[in-house]
Amino acid sequence: MAGIGFELRRLLRQDSYVSLLRAYGYAGMISSGPWVLSILAVMALGVLSAAASPTGTAHVTAFLVSVTWLVASSLLLTSLVQLLFTRFVADRLFEKREHAVLPNLFGVLTLVLCVATLAGTTLLLLTFEQTPWLYQLEMLMAFVILCMIWCVTVFIAGIKAYRQVLLAFALGYGATFAAGMLLSGYGLEGLLGGFVIGQGLLLFTLLAMVIHHFPSHRLWSFDLHRAGQCQWTLIAIGLFYQAGIWADKLIFWFNPATSEPIIGPLRASLIYDLPIFLAYLSIVPGMAVFIMRMETDFAEHCHAYYEAVRNGDTLQHIESVRGDMVASVRHGIYDIFKVQGITVVALLLGGPTLFTWLGFSHWYLPLFNIDIVAVGIQVLFMAILNVLFYLDRLKSALWLCLLFLLGNIVLTLLSQLLGPVFYGYGYALSLLIASLAGLAVLDHEFEQLTYQTFMLQPGR
Repeated sequence: MAGIGFELRRLLRQDSYVSLLRAYGYAGMISSGPWVLSILAVMALGVLSAAASPTGTAHVTAFLVSVTWLVASSLLLTSLVQLLFTRFVADRLFEKREHAVLPNLFGVLTLVLCVATLAGTTLLLLTFEQTPWLYQLEMLMAFVILCMIWCVTVFIAGIKAYRQVLLAFALGYGATFAAGMLLSGYGLEGLLGGFVIGQGLLLFTLLAMVIHHFPSHRLWSFDLHRAGQCQWTLIAIGLFYQAGIWADKLIFWFNPATSEPIIGPLRASLIYDLPIFLAYLSIVPGMAVFIMRMETDFAEHCHAYYEAVRNGDTLQHIESVRGDMVASVRHGIYDIFKVQGITVVALLLGGPTLFTWLGFSHWYLPLFNIDIVAVGIQVLFMAILNVLFYLDRLKSALWLCLLFLLGNIVLTLLSQLLGPVFYGYGYALSLLIASLAGLAVLDHEFEQLTYQTFMLQPGR
């Protein structure tokens, strides 16, 4: 994230309201712009296709459910390499070895291509035998492309051409919408074909930007397997975190009492999916603050602390810098509470009006209310994990992600036993428990930081 951090600090140094708004705009664009564009494009495609269809909306529902499962499965698969590759790229950039980035990207993409193709083909042959062959082919292509996109997006924050990044996503999802509308007459296969076309265009656009910003004379390399590069802790963190995010959704999807079959083995929960889907849009303000605080104040103080340690400054000065770093974390968490809290209160008050305007049943409101609280807590949890990553406290991050995953599974199952009134509380409470534990971990880590920095180094 050094790229966006540098740009945000440059804007904030201009000391004007316009530059402050631009800084928050950049932070929001990088953190949530692609996510919002993808939601709007896919939803608009589904709504307009349903309105234009004279034969009903069954194929539109099947399309939206298929895309949801594609996103979930591709994120879960690539969670095994995303953090590992992110750390590898960050280390190479710190070493000023930018030329090693591109060939290793192609190496990772080759691995992901092979594994995703094998896994996707196996699942299709075993569980989708009753679906049309063209649908199966499009599902496989979309799954592989999405897996590769998640790997390439590692570089989004490192590429300082933020407008071009946003334009790339606008182009990709604009093509998804346009191609889907043009092919909507062919039903489900047409909509899914438009999605494949748009995602393929997005992948190659992002690849072109990475090639331009990280040139190399080598075409292919794979150094992640070498000693010191493959950190199993990062692999586990990525898997546990993504599994924690999707655990409650999967539990609701696989429970016959809370879901229904849509196409092939894919199921959807009509009572659970829509509120959590809408609630995720409320994460945008908190994510903007999260990026602003973590990549300006805290990142700068963290760098100053370790720079003071490396330069052999006095213990008094090192402790002073550590105090500044702790204060920046506290201010960042307070700002996240403040901004996301205002967003939650506004949506709680305006929820009935919003649902009336969108044409959704007010029966969804109780679940929507707890979901917007949950995604607000998720921003806090992400901030805690980000601080632990900066401090290189990977084991602490691992245990927090495992706590979140297990908590979400147990509490979501319990909420299903208690009945619809308690739906959504499993996700919210698991995030709350993990976040409170994370705050306690941060207090302990900061208290012991100087001691661990000096006394627990190898060879001491």
